[in-house]
Amino acid sequence: MTMIRRAERVDGKFLNPVPTGVGDPGMLFKVLGRYLTNRAETTPKKALGPFRTDARIYETAPASGLRVTWMGHSTMLIEIDGARVLVDPVWDERAAPMAWAGPKRFFAPPLRLKELPRIDAVLLSHDHYDHLGARTIPNLARLEAVRGARWVTALGVGSILAGLGVAAERITELDWTDGVSVGGLEIIAVPARHFSGRSLFNRFQTLWTSFVLAGPNHRVYYGADSGEWDGFAEIGREYGPFDLTMLEIGAFDPLWADIHMGPEGAVRMFRAMGGTGLLMPIHWGLFNLALHAWRQPIECIFAAEGVKLWAPEPGLPAEVVPERELRSEWWK
Repeated sequence: MTMIRRAERVDGKFLNPVPTGVGDPGMLFKVLGRYLTNRAETTPKKALGPFRTDARIYETAPASGLRVTWMGHSTMLIEIDGARVLVDPVWDERAAPMAWAGPKRFFAPPLRLKELPRIDAVLLSHDHYDHLGARTIPNLARLEAVRGARWVTALGVGSILAGLGVAAERITELDWTDGVSVGGLEIIAVPARHFSGRSLFNRFQTLWTSFVLAGPNHRVYYGADSGEWDGFAEIGREYGPFDLTMLEIGAFDPLWADIHMGPEGAVRMFRAMGGTGLLMPIHWGLFNLALHAWRQPIECIFAAEGVKLWAPEPGLPAEVVPERELRSEWWK
């Protein structure tokens, strides 16, 4: 039976592609004791950066046809075959609904919003605050550089974007396996194993997704947030091979392994997808969202054997060249 299918909903709540445990109120008590005794360096003791993006580089198209600027965590600007795609934009000081409380970023955004070049598409994988910035979206929606952009997201998230100031006619919601063309780029939503909700009381009411970006010459997979599942192999067969596969490595823990794969899981899923091209670790290095040391995810994946990594410094626009690894050690 095919694993890649459209999303199902029961009693107004979306379902994961396979049975998935997200955690119940009892998990809070399980975590609390570990939190109080945790000695890991979950937040950097020394200030990181500053990192700075020279916006003038965007005046020249990438020679390779594929260039990525990683802003930290899961926010990045992807230049692919002539199109510019901004992914899960979070310029907020905190990944939280409030400006005064919640996980605080480890370093300032390398690029100011007003310095962004013309954007063709903005992708929002799901509605969690570390992927859909509550204060970023209104500011982004007012920019001239984003005026003509297509906002692409999962089912139900469009109303959140509209409430934050995005023009409704610019928003496209996708079910899993749906696609939309932006210029010469095809953007396809494919399943992920995660959940949604901007509070404890509206979980699963909007859909979560990963994305395939298919241009005339390059293919990129953005895995967003996901636990491991068998569908990765089918995504690789159906939509690959990919020049760059972006998989999350941070904010993981055995208690919530169903929804966050961690670095070892990222290596396994990359190999399940075919193991071709380059693996880009995402969802790490910016927010304290778990109990592990902040460097642990990248240290673990750097130690993996037989995997070609593409791990840039925050804010540095870098070209993606076949077989050419990039292993920045800024985090050391």
